[in-house]
Amino acid sequence: MDGTTAVVTGGTGGIGRAVADAFVDAGATVAIGARDAEAVESVVADLEERTESDVATGLRADVRDEFDLERLMETASRFGPAGGIDVVVAAAGVYHGEAGATPIDEEAYSAFDDSWRTNARGVFTTIREALPHLTDDARVLVPTGTVARDGKSGYGSYAVSKAGAEAVARAFAADTDHVVGCLEPGQVATELTGGTGRDPESVAGLFVWAATDASAADLDGEIVGLRAWKTATR
Repeated sequence: MDGTTAVVTGGTGGIGRAVADAFVDAGATVAIGARDAEAVESVVADLEERTESDVATGLRADVRDEFDLERLMETASRFGPAGGIDVVVAAAGVYHGEAGATPIDEEAYSAFDDSWRTNARGVFTTIREALPHLTDDARVLVPTGTVARDGKSGYGSYAVSKAGAEAVARAFAADTDHVVGCLEPGQVATELTGGTGRDPESVAGLFVWAATDASAADLDGEIVGLRAWKTATR
């Protein structure tokens, strides 16, 4: 990923942080966006310390606010070594309640609205604001999970919003010339899952592969999972 500029929303924890680490280790320059400004500063400092170079920048950016995302994308585009953005990972997300214990018929309107605004509209905002800065070969990666399609009980508005995020990704894949796809890393141990699942670091390689070596035709408008990555790289 030498010479590559990547943007990672939700880059201060969970999948987003693991992906940011993996991208920097692979040689990329990374721009981090997240709601907590202090956490963004801390992650940027950690990334630069581990490489002893100016490889990271970041802004407090709430994916619910298109103006925050506009600033993040403009900053990332100027920060990279060649200008423009080569990879976007829309990893910001929320889960209101305990994973698997939030049936939709018991959810508050406020929880539903915020899940949708963050997890679905937030993906739309991230991609929409990135478009003017994407390079010709850029790739946009949207983390997803089987709850978006399987109708598993107890995942309520989170599952609904992830289905929406997948639909947003497919629409951008259909309506633009850029490669936009969803990645399914399985259940990952994050705050969203109550710490249950795979270590985020163990699936970060899926994102590196999807950003670099995965077939554009296999990724664009599709959902690519761990099996495809492991089969291609074993």
